[in-house]
Amino acid sequence: MSDFIIVGAGAIGMLTALALRQRGYAVTLIDRQQAGRESSWAGGGILSPLYPWRYADPINALAQRSQALYPALVASLIETTGIDPEHLSSGLLMLDGAEGDEALTWSRRTGTPVEAVAMDKIAAIQPGLAGVTGPGWWMPQVAQVRNPRLLRALRAAVELSSIRLIEGAPVERLELVGGRIHGVRVAGRIMPADAVVLAAGAWSGDLSGLLPQPPQVQPVRGQMLVLNAPGSGLARIVMRGGRYLIPRRDGRIVVGSTVEQVGFEKRTTPEARQELHRFALELLPELREAPIEHHWAGLRPGVPAGIPYIGPHPAAEGLFLHTGHFRNGLVMGPASTELLIQLVEGEKSFFDPTPYALDAPRLGELH
Repeated sequence: MSDFIIVGAGAIGMLTALALRQRGYAVTLIDRQQAGRESSWAGGGILSPLYPWRYADPINALAQRSQALYPALVASLIETTGIDPEHLSSGLLMLDGAEGDEALTWSRRTGTPVEAVAMDKIAAIQPGLAGVTGPGWWMPQVAQVRNPRLLRALRAAVELSSIRLIEGAPVERLELVGGRIHGVRVAGRIMPADAVVLAAGAWSGDLSGLLPQPPQVQPVRGQMLVLNAPGSGLARIVMRGGRYLIPRRDGRIVVGSTVEQVGFEKRTTPEARQELHRFALELLPELREAPIEHHWAGLRPGVPAGIPYIGPHPAAEGLFLHTGHFRNGLVMGPASTELLIQLVEGEKSFFDPTPYALDAPRLGELH
């Protein structure tokens, strides 16, 4: 019998499993398909909210703490597994989003470097951009990870940590008896555990249907492309109109992304492929000869205001929520996991956990 069963083996689930195992718990990690093949794999790996001043403080608090934790996490994964997640400080150049003094006010309040860039200075940060018609914002400290490599490293670390990993096993329901969690049901059989962590991403809402207070999680599709473009000269993450280009170390460029509320429909569409490709060519004409290597879609776990659920369920003893990170699972993941473990252990947390509670108000739309 496990001390903890974690439902969902994406980045959040694997980080949680590793952290609990480090505390000495016996951990079983269950995923409906392969570990790390849903939203965590499908994203771009930018380690900052996009236009962060538009986000609620609880999101930025986790993001900033995670940014401080990533170097040590990546170094540990490289040492343990030999897999390099390619943590790279690219900086983030935004060619729009200039809402008066909002960005600079946020920068001063949070201590996060944000620089206003005049139109004629943008080329000094990233040459070759087209259609630049106004000033931009430059965040020089924003980093990225190559998320498929990060997930490979996390999975390898899980396998080296005596964590039981079960894949291809959809959890049918949480076993809740008399207001207490006793485990989960898989393939008609109960898998017992002292506690359960629900970290199933976009599927968390479906699994919580029997709970008296289910978390409000819905799937939100995102489509992306990758171009093989060695020699393009792109060295910075560049954004415009909510879309972005991300340069990888080997010359590939990730192009993202769409935000579509279409339920659990994960297929790609030719319209999105054309739209994303057109955006890339309009922003960086140097990419016109670069072939599209891959076009994919993923389902993000959307929640109101984008604020995840982290902590114990108030009406189900032994159940912990760690879900609803929407577009920012990798952005918030290390700090989100740190907070969850502190709540599990009854330790003092680095910051106020109240905004992440199930019954905390979440005012705002999806970002």
